[in-house]
Amino acid sequence: MEEVLSKNRIQLRSVSKAGAPQTWESGELLRIGRLDSLEIVLDDSSVSRYHAEVRLTERGWRVRDLGSTNGTQLNGMRLGNGQWPLRAKDILQFGEVTLVVDSVGQDLDLQEGPKESPQVEGMSHSSWEEALQGMVFDTHRCPRAGEQLLALLRAGHHLGHLANVEELLHSVLNDAVAVLEAQRGAIALPDGIDGKLRLRALATGEERANNGIKLGRVQGRPGFSQSLAQRCYQCGESLLCNGLGDDPELSRAQSISEGTMASVMCVLLRTPRKRLGVLHLDRSPWQKPFNMEDLHLADALAANVSAGIECAQLLHKQRDLLLNTITVLAQAVELRDFYTGGHTARVTTYSVMLASKVGLSATDLEFIRMGTPLHDIGKVGIDDAILRKPDRLTLEEFEAMKLHTVMGANIVATIPDLHPVIPIVRSHHERWDGKGYPDKLAGESISHLARIVAVADAFDAMTSDRPYRKGMTCEQGFAEVEHQSGRQFDPTFAKAFLTMRTQIIEEMNSDITATQRAPILNSLLQ
Repeated sequence: MEEVLSKNRIQLRSVSKAGAPQTWESGELLRIGRLDSLEIVLDDSSVSRYHAEVRLTERGWRVRDLGSTNGTQLNGMRLGNGQWPLRAKDILQFGEVTLVVDSVGQDLDLQEGPKESPQVEGMSHSSWEEALQGMVFDTHRCPRAGEQLLALLRAGHHLGHLANVEELLHSVLNDAVAVLEAQRGAIALPDGIDGKLRLRALATGEERANNGIKLGRVQGRPGFSQSLAQRCYQCGESLLCNGLGDDPELSRAQSISEGTMASVMCVLLRTPRKRLGVLHLDRSPWQKPFNMEDLHLADALAANVSAGIECAQLLHKQRDLLLNTITVLAQAVELRDFYTGGHTARVTTYSVMLASKVGLSATDLEFIRMGTPLHDIGKVGIDDAILRKPDRLTLEEFEAMKLHTVMGANIVATIPDLHPVIPIVRSHHERWDGKGYPDKLAGESISHLARIVAVADAFDAMTSDRPYRKGMTCEQGFAEVEHQSGRQFDPTFAKAFLTMRTQIIEEMNSDITATQRAPILNSLLQ
């Protein structure tokens, strides 16, 4: 049938292996289902009585599923709630019945009312399990090409080999930008109870690593559609959008000057348990726009890495809880020994600063953060008559005080997750020359973590007031560290500590002194 449709009309055609195809046309509404009263009657058991509708809106022709049993698909992707735009050549599937959009009115600009920008070209409402099948099959259920499959497997490889959430997110994003040939990418995760998405990783596709994988490099702030990402996250649907030139939100983005976004995918990061966030990818006008196959591939990648992201987040929360517990334990010690109030916090700060200065790994830095607050935990087993004595300790009392290192190590040993920090607790009073305690270790036989804490611990002890003596000045403390380099302290760590004079003094000046804190802690004990 050859007929020129008016600019606001739509024509749908059935796709059938047997019999002549049927066509339906309307300028306002087409209701689809098994009921005889509807405009499009599909006599098939897979179709619900009132299955879906195609309606002309102020923003053009839209299709909407009406809670059907077997769902409605647009271009192979199952629709969620809401209305979804239609264009010529789109494929609609109601249950097991397929229709094609033959023609659709194009000139809707004269109508009044809000326009939807950017235009949604496609969407995916796949479950986590369905998306994961995209690891092996493309949208035509054909096995993926070796290069695509390798890229997906490589993305999953990162999950067990990265130290923290930030590294994981950046590695996932770099692979996504490379595999999907995007000019830029971003990962946004919800932050706080409001569920608002906030950027956690940014990347561009401008550089290549030696292995041929494009690496992301942040330059400025990549364009990012908050509204699209929020819609993707809240509705639980991955979106493919083109025609972004008139999007006012993106035109205000700082990085538009570095390259306009012409095509965008917002892909839902999710597991069977929860929604995690959004993977946002874009291409420029000089690149081929994203298509439904790209969305299917991105959805498979998102499903592949989301479980790892969730696990990394849970581990991060577990570490935070552990650190909070450690802080409470450290404060319990200081409540008994109010003469050293604030000592633990300062030693932890100095130790982290020194560990960063000498280039310790991210794992060792984490051990310093966990272990240093516990370095004096063994003092909970020291008698109050010794621990809170306002005078110098006798030789016998000092020998008893030394036992806090061994008792602390025994306490920490009862918690498997804290085993890596036992050397800090047991050995922070060992000396480089072998004259320390409790084991008289020397040189590099002492844990490098304990050697770092030893410098910070001794410096704070020397520069803090005690009832029986006045603390050294900062310069006197630094001079003593220099004097004891190669004797009490590891010379490399002592030298690095001395280069941090300015930062250490600034930290000391920002802290409440022990004399100021002592009356407060003492009052808590009354």
